[in-house]
Amino acid sequence: MTDAGGHDIALVISDVDGTLVTSDKRLTPAAVAAVRRLGEAGIGFTIASSRPPVGLRPLVEALGLILPLAAFNGASIVRPDLTILSETLIPEEAAREAAHRLDAAGLDVWVFARGAWFLRDPDAPYTDLERRTLQAEPAIAADLEPLLACASKIVGVSPDAAHLAACEAEVAAVLGPRASVHRSQAYYLDVTPPGLDKGRFVDWMAGHLGIPRARIATLGDAGNDAALFARSGLSIAMGNAVESLKARADAVTEANDSDGFAKAITRLVLT
Repeated sequence: MTDAGGHDIALVISDVDGTLVTSDKRLTPAAVAAVRRLGEAGIGFTIASSRPPVGLRPLVEALGLILPLAAFNGASIVRPDLTILSETLIPEEAAREAAHRLDAAGLDVWVFARGAWFLRDPDAPYTDLERRTLQAEPAIAADLEPLLACASKIVGVSPDAAHLAACEAEVAAVLGPRASVHRSQAYYLDVTPPGLDKGRFVDWMAGHLGIPRARIATLGDAGNDAALFARSGLSIAMGNAVESLKARADAVTEANDSDGFAKAITRLVLT
């Protein structure tokens, strides 16, 4: 089966937030049906997300996913039952530097470690959104320092998108090759292990399934999805995607709140 761009697609890898789900974190009936149609056509489907593994569980159940999944922007690869296939942590020195810089910038700091989500203020901005997203409660820790030796992801959180963008540039420059630094949403700045991104997951899945990357389609909306696009044969940006990502895409679909995922699958992959 060939899409509009002439690619014989064997696998679709989608980002989650801002792409597969709506802004209020829902899977629409059209999105669920699109994933089902992929399976009926013999095309695999999985997800690559900045979420921790626990935040992927609701999607596994709702979509009946059977392939490995990427969490923490590709730093962890898990089976559908969330057992770990591959896991890399942020080097401790880089984690401590990142947390210090995010604190100094006045951001709320979250640490994902030991299979849990840790923060200091349970009522800070976006904590309720993250609860709904992960369908999990945070662990409250007055002192995050002991967690920085085993952190999978550190997040700086702020409702000030412009300030967060400036922090992204500063923290990325300071950490250099010691960590990956990308905004997964306008209000989340993620620090994850170095050299491991969503593009690495494309390579991993190509090897796991024995297919060329040219037969993999990817969908995304944020800067951390550029790595997906760089390694896949067909890249599709959401209508709500940042402009820099749209410029890298082979095609642009409608926004996530307008069933852009389902429309892309129908028009570009299953056509």
